[in-house]
Order: sequence, then structure tokens, then C-alpha cells
Amino acid sequence: MNRRIRRKLTRKGQEKADCPEVDECLALDERGIVDWTRLPDDTVIQLFSCLNYRDRASLSSTCRTWRNLGTSPCLWQVLDLRPHKCDSAAAASLAPRCKNLQKLRFRGAESADAIIQLQAKSLYEISGDYCRKITDATLSVIAARHESLENLQLGPDFCEKISSDAIKAIAICCPQLRRLRLSGIRDVDGDAINALSRHCRDLVDIGLIDCLNIDEVALGNVLSLRFLSVAGTTNMNWSLALENWSKLPNLMGLDVSRTDIIPNPVLRLFSSSLCLKVFCALYCPALEQDANFVSNNNLRGKLLLSFFTDIFKVAASLFADTTNNERNVFVEWRNLKTKNRKMDDVMNWLEWILSHSLLRIAESNPQGLDNFWLSQGAYLLLSLMRSTQEEVQERAATGLATFVVIDDENASIHGGRAEAVMRDGGIGLLLNLAKSWREGLQTEAAKAIANLSVNANVAKAVAEEGGISILAILARSMNRLAAEEAAGGLWNLSVGEEHKAAIAEAGGVKALVDLIFKWSITGGEGVLERAAGALANLAADDKCSMEVAAVGGVHALVKLAQNCKAEGVQEQAARALANLAAHGDSNSNNAAVGQEAGALEALVQLTRSPNDGVRQEAAGALWNLSFDDRNREAIAASGGVEALVALAQSCSNASPGLQERAAGALWGLSVSEANSIAIGREGGVAPLIALARSDAEDVHETAAGALWNLAFNPGNAFRIVEEGGVPALVHLCSSSISKMARFMAALALAYMFDGRMDEVALVGTSSDSNSKSVNLDGARRMALKNIEAFILAFSDPQAFSAAAASSVPAALTQVTESARIHEAGHLRCSGAEIGRFVTMLRNSSSILKACAAFALLQFTIPGGRHAQHHVYLLQNTGASRILRAAAAAATAPIEAKIFARIVLRNLEHHHIESSA
Repeated sequence: MNRRIRRKLTRKGQEKADCPEVDECLALDERGIVDWTRLPDDTVIQLFSCLNYRDRASLSSTCRTWRNLGTSPCLWQVLDLRPHKCDSAAAASLAPRCKNLQKLRFRGAESADAIIQLQAKSLYEISGDYCRKITDATLSVIAARHESLENLQLGPDFCEKISSDAIKAIAICCPQLRRLRLSGIRDVDGDAINALSRHCRDLVDIGLIDCLNIDEVALGNVLSLRFLSVAGTTNMNWSLALENWSKLPNLMGLDVSRTDIIPNPVLRLFSSSLCLKVFCALYCPALEQDANFVSNNNLRGKLLLSFFTDIFKVAASLFADTTNNERNVFVEWRNLKTKNRKMDDVMNWLEWILSHSLLRIAESNPQGLDNFWLSQGAYLLLSLMRSTQEEVQERAATGLATFVVIDDENASIHGGRAEAVMRDGGIGLLLNLAKSWREGLQTEAAKAIANLSVNANVAKAVAEEGGISILAILARSMNRLAAEEAAGGLWNLSVGEEHKAAIAEAGGVKALVDLIFKWSITGGEGVLERAAGALANLAADDKCSMEVAAVGGVHALVKLAQNCKAEGVQEQAARALANLAAHGDSNSNNAAVGQEAGALEALVQLTRSPNDGVRQEAAGALWNLSFDDRNREAIAASGGVEALVALAQSCSNASPGLQERAAGALWGLSVSEANSIAIGREGGVAPLIALARSDAEDVHETAAGALWNLAFNPGNAFRIVEEGGVPALVHLCSSSISKMARFMAALALAYMFDGRMDEVALVGTSSDSNSKSVNLDGARRMALKNIEAFILAFSDPQAFSAAAASSVPAALTQVTESARIHEAGHLRCSGAEIGRFVTMLRNSSSILKACAAFALLQFTIPGGRHAQHHVYLLQNTGASRILRAAAAAATAPIEAKIFARIVLRNLEHHHIESSA
């Protein structure tokens, strides 16, 4: 093809006009634009050949000419159905194009049943995976319909429903068969193998992999056999097997990887077989643990590939002096100008068995192989990814994605292995393969990138080499599997704060949201979970969270939370909504989530999920949403109080994360006194007290916050006393390593014993006889004693003395810094709460006076969320007078006096700043 559009300058009047010079068969339309529908037929066909089947179909619908060209036989010689659902209807629509089909790849039993209808009588190669449900009947019909079949492969997963009967049918129906590779068959008997020997005289390659039983003697009758793999097969009589196989006149390659083969039969085989060249024994423990076998250098000219040999060096020895760099043996072999058919057959077989065994070994992840993976395995997989065999490339990429993973559940990868891939140039190679038009290879390359990107150093390399843009583009693929792995890659990359902006700039946010809209109706739990997970990470960033909302992310995530039944998807959708709602002070997403129809109801419902992860993220979302006043009341109206109390009651043995969020959500709701009363009535006090006893700092801190809010109401305060909450709060106040937990526990105790509970205590909290007997005086003494100790812990006697003796601002500043609890800057109080502390300054208890002054100090320190607290104090009639009285009271403790002076100073500063 040498047709091309060239540019030249022509004159139009006095101006130069730049227009294309077009070959004679192309014409310009009236606007001077090339009419691409008039491209030469051979150019269009060449263009079509570079596209996947879906894109070919799209272009074929452009016009009648292209539709006719789209059915050209040369475009339909190879067909890969794995990325698509292929049922009977799809097969029937494809049948007119498949008369000259030569190679076919499919996935699953439904596709196997359907391909019978393709009527591709010229088909000579079939490869299938996910074949567990394929039956003898289906396989026999496939064989009967395709008599020209030369190559049949089913695996690597087990063909559990296929028996020797189907193998006999293949032998009878496909006499031209040259290669047969089957995985996971329970029993391959002598009749089936002898049928292959009688009917398939050109059969040169047999792979019976991961089978339970094989007739070893019968395999010795397949005299045409040149390559044999029984990798992973059990119940073998190795002495009998190798004795018979040594007599095969053409056997060049034998693969016994992942078996229990023992040394003596192997050594006898090496001595007796005249034609054997390559013996592959990867992960054969009995050989690897035999020191004599490992050290034996007299292999009678046979090449042994194992974990204790240099595989590259062994493979290079096949080529005498033609290989310059042993580690590049596979690349140099592919680039040889002079081809040797027999040697090519050996190397192609070697690539296939290595890719298969390395994948299986990576999947089982046995211990003790780190040295192999780091010294040879990683580079070997990368070499195989450059193979000209599609199946080898894909399995190598899958192996690369698998061998780095050491813990699926916790997404842990082996850092050394991941960085070995990066060191050997694997990132660039994977990214190039992810751009391939072959959808299967795209998918496996994207999966490897996703897994490797869990490692921060690899993630950085992926980003630097343009991987984020590639994944963002791939996430838009119509191939669900490729899009799923691309979304997984963006999920892992988005863990790093430094990559979030780049993902947004590459269009990744919109691509992820579009994925949810695209697949939430037709299914695809994997792609939905990964897309929601990536959005959850991105939503943790303020700017990215705004981008998520802007492209419809709130609506998409709420729909997932409402309609999807998959727990993994529910968890990530709830987490994403929680992160979107976490920016209440900087954007409007919190309110937007709450206003999305059905959002709050869906999250409340998810707190009832049997899955702890789902409940945790839903409770976390409700916690964040409860910071908005309107959301708080809407959550309560949607049954949130009842649901969250039930959650707190049920999570006593749950993870700290779930406990923290359950207590936190109740803390958020209890800001409203109406909700606080409802929580108390629903039985929320007892579980919060139990959570306050937790050793986990985050748990007991949030529980203390909830109890502090609840204690504002006298009825709840008495319930806390009744349920044994005083000892729990006292323990927190005195022993927690969290200053915030101690502070809020002290405030809760102050609320409980400032006198407002006394009237309730006289009549109890209920009209029946179930009210528990309590010793209020003893509880009060215990509470006040520990409140006092807490206040004194923040008191520096020297600083107080200096402040009392001087009016110099520096003295008060020193007291402020020693007393300040920085985390308290995030707390917000209502006007009623501020007013209560002001009233507490007049309490008869000097300890409560000091506690109230200490609290007001924390809530008026400039910065944080305290501006509104100043307003409440200034609006409180008499607050300034009470503070001045407390600061000047002769009988008040020094702590109360100094803290009150500091509060007055803070108010004065606020007044000056707000007036400026």
C-alpha cells in the first residue's frame, strides 16, 4: 500500500491555500474535504485488519461499500470470542462471515455450544478456556463438525466433565490432528490414547496437563509424538512411563513440571532415549531436593530446565554460537534471519510449556521460590511476553500479574518481585501491550499493571511512562474485561496522592463514572467494584471529589448503593459516598449526596448488611453526612437512629473500624437533641458504653464523643449512670492515651453531675419497676475526682502563678499553650452547649467551674471551627459578666480564674478582628 495524501500549496487568487493532493481514486467533496468512503478497497481492508471485531462492525455500518468490505474473507480467518458473550443468536449472525475461518478462541460452555453453529468447516485451530462445564457431548459435536482440525487446546482450568470418550471422538473425527492439549481430565485411558495413535498419524504434540490418571504405557504407542507434557499430573508410575516413552522414536521434548517424579527413572531416560533434546522439570521437589541429581553434570546431551539450572543458558545451548546474550535467547531466536523449522518447533513448544507452568506455579505461590523469581522468573516472563504466540504472551502477562501477589485478601504484593519487573523494563513492555488491538492481551497486560501498581515505586514508574493515560483510555473499552482491569489499575494508582490529579487530567474520573453507568444494568460486579473503589480513592481529594460530582458520580454511586447486590460493590460505593461527603467545609458535595434521591435511605439500609465491610463504610458515610444539619435530620427520618443503634448493639465483636464508624455515626446524629433523646430511648446508651471500654483509641474516642452529646440531655445522663457508664467514662478520663477522649469523657461527666440530672434521678427514666438502683453520690464523687485530676494534668503551677501575678499577655499565652488540646479545634458546639458551660461557671462545685472554664478555653482558641463559638458567647446575655466574675472570684480555684481570663481575651481578640 503506497497510497497517501500529500500536502502542497496552490494559489487561490492572491492567497496561498493549503490543500491535499489526492490520488486519482480519492475525491474532494464540495467543502474541499477528502471523502474517506472513497478510499481504495485494499486500504479499507488493511484498516479493518487493525481493529477488533466490535470496531470493525461499527465501521461496517458506515456505508454499504464498507459493509461489503467488512465481510471480506481475509478479515475473518481468525476470531477471538472471549471478550464477548457468544450465544446461539450471536453465532448465527456470525456464521455468514465464518466460511473461511481458520482459528477460533472462545471462553466457557455457552460459547462452546454456540460455535457449532458457525459452520466454519475450514477451521483448523480451536482454543478454549473456562472449560469446566464443557461436556463430552459438546466436545464430540465440535470435533465431528470440524474434520480439518489440526490444533485443539482446552485449559488451563480443569475440564472436569470431559472423559476419555470425548478424546476417542476427537481421534476418530479429526484425523489431521497435530496438537492436542487438555487440562484437568480425571482419567485418560488406554483406549482413548490408542485411538489417537491409530487415527491421528500426524499427531506430534500432546499435552495432558493436571490430569489425575493417564495410561503411561499407551502414550508409548503414539509413535509420531515429538512433544509431550504431563505437567501437574498425579498418580504416575514414573519408572513404567519413562521406560515406554524412551522408545518413542521422535520424542524431542518432555515436560514433567509440577509432578512427583523421582531421579532414577529420569537418569535412565537420559541414558536410553536417543532423540530427546529438552527435559523440563520446573518445581519437581523430589529432583530439587536430591543433591546428587542437582550436581550431576552428565546428562547425556539432554537439556534440563529446572529451578536449579540457568534456563536461559540451557535454552541458548540449542543454538551453539548464534546467541550473543544468553538472557536474550528468546528475542535473538525470533530475530534469526535463517530459520530452522525443527528448532522453531522446539522453541515454540518450550515457550508454551514455560508460560503454562510459570503461571500455574505463580497461582499456587509455593514458599522458597523468591530467589528463582528474582534471578530468572521475572525476566523469563518478560521474555515470553514478547512471543509471537498470542496464548504465550497472554499467559506470561497473567503470570506476571499473579507472581507478585502474596495475599489476595489484603492486596499485598512482593516488593522485590514487583521492582524486579520494573528493573528489567517490564513497565514499558506492559504498557505497550495494553495498547494492543488484541483484547485478550490488553486485558492481561492491564491486570499486570494493576497488580504491580500496588507497589508505590512501580506506581510512580507507571505514571512517568504514561500509564495513567493508557489506563484511562482502556477504561472506556467496550470489552468489559479490559475495562475492569484498567479500572483496577486506576484504583491502585489512586491510592497515591501524587497520582490523583493526573488521573483526573487524563479523563479518568469521567471514564470511571461512565463505567458504572455502562455496566450497572447489564452486570459485571468486578468492573463496578473496581470503578467504585477508584472513585472512592479519588473522592478523598478535594478537587477530585468536585470532579466526581461534576460528571455525575454522585448519582452513579447512589444507584450502585441502591440496586447492586454484590457486597464488594456496595462496600466501595458506600466508601466513595463517605469520601465525597468528607469535604463539608470546602465544597458542597456533602449536601449534594444528601439531596440525591434515595441516597440516605440506601446507606441506612446498607448498615443492616450481613457484611462487616459494607456496614462499616455505610456507617462512615452517614457519619460524614451527619455534619450537615439537613442531612442529619433526614437520616433520622429515614430510620437512621434505629439502624445505627442496632449496628452499635451488634458490633461488640466486630473490627475496630466498624465499631468506630458505628459510634461516630451516632455521635454525628446526637448533635441534635431530638436525635439524642431518640438514641437514648432506642437503647443506644449501653452499646456506646461498651464501645467506650474498647482498647482501640479511635473506638473509645468516638464513643466518648457520642456519650458527651447524649449526656447533655438529663434523661440520657441518668441512663448512662444506670448502665454503668460512670466507671467507663472515669476510666477514659484518667487512662486514655487520646487527649480528645479524656476531654470528652470529662465533659460528659460534667454534664451528668452539674445538677440538671437530679430531678430525673428522683423519678427514674421509666414508669415501670425496671429502673436500676444507682448510688448517685458515690458516682458524683468519683466523677468530680477524675475531672479535677484531668484539669490538673493541663495545669503548669509556675505558669499559673506567673499569670496570676501579671497581666502581661505572654503569661496567658504560656498557659494557653500548655492547656491546649489541638484536636479539640475540630469540635463544634451549639449555642445551648456554650450556654451550659457559661452557667456551669456559677456552679457550687469549684471543680465544675474549672472544667467549664477549661472547655470554654478550648472552644474559643482562635482558628479551627471556633468562630461560631465566639458568636454564641457574645450573643449570650450575661456571659461576659459571668466570665469576669469567675476570673475575679476570690474563692474560685486558680485554674478557673486563669482560664476565664484567657476566654475573655479570646473574645476580645475576636471582636477586634471581626470589627476590622
